[in-house]
Amino acid sequence: MGSILLVAEIQGGKLREASFELVSFARKIAGASGRPVASLVPGSGVGSAAEELAKKGGGSVYAADHALLGQYNVEAFEKVVRAALEREKPDVVLFSNTPVGWDLAPRIAVHLDAAFVSDCFDAAAEGGALRFKRRVFNGKLDAELVAQATPVVATFQPGATAPFAGAADGKVVPLEVSLSEAELRAKFVETKQAPKTGVDLTKADVIVSGGRGVGAPEKFAEVIQPLADALGGAMGASRPVVDAGWLPHSYQVGSSGQTVTPKLYIACGISGAIQHLVGMKNSNFIVAINKDADAPIFEVANLGVVGDLFEIVPALTKALKAAKS
Repeated sequence: MGSILLVAEIQGGKLREASFELVSFARKIAGASGRPVASLVPGSGVGSAAEELAKKGGGSVYAADHALLGQYNVEAFEKVVRAALEREKPDVVLFSNTPVGWDLAPRIAVHLDAAFVSDCFDAAAEGGALRFKRRVFNGKLDAELVAQATPVVATFQPGATAPFAGAADGKVVPLEVSLSEAELRAKFVETKQAPKTGVDLTKADVIVSGGRGVGAPEKFAEVIQPLADALGGAMGASRPVVDAGWLPHSYQVGSSGQTVTPKLYIACGISGAIQHLVGMKNSNFIVAINKDADAPIFEVANLGVVGDLFEIVPALTKALKAAKS
């Protein structure tokens, strides 16, 4: 049995939150199978990031520090991952399901002649077998896949689990890789980032979401946003709201929007279609407010309130403001 190697990502000079979520999945598999955990941090000037990951569950962290890794280049990054594979000899390799993961993971799977599972939201090791869960048919069903052999390469949805919060000190291991610009068939030119609208809901501790039951686009500003502000959280929405043009897609929670795991999720006027449930059901605490006592949202809610959201939500907002004053 080999080890688990997770490939971390640096964005804006810092480790992506999704990399710490990978640690959670790696630790879960490690705890059930006895595999040790190792990590790879490729980039330029990655010393502090590697140290941070080693202190937060990354195990033996290979720090691949090179000027040509400062910007993503698939050929350079693939060479670095291959070097880490040679050093570590893992039989499980984990990537985030991000553009970098989409690009790198299949190449590594082919290199290893490995089983490949993409876009997972959970994993387990039972009876020596590795099991992965992913959503199919536009999030209407959950599929469980069992790896018939190792090695296995898998990608995981950002936001599908909470970042690892345990204490597990590791060590940083320098990984020397020979890279030259002449051997790379592509070169980095520039990054163009689209203007941000809305918020990154995957990082919000509190989300107050509205559905079709809110009734009109202006009601989000009048009813839903004030409660989110009072709680120090963010506003979200269900797919029908976005499809109707009431809010931009960046606010959408669900299988075709963002998968979120906040500490508190309040669903207002959301019936609970499966597409929405798969994007928020792993929240730590769920409150549902709906006039329909039979709404599917109540099946995943920790606290259900049957009533008119236009009476309940403003009253709750008022009470919160009064408690803070």
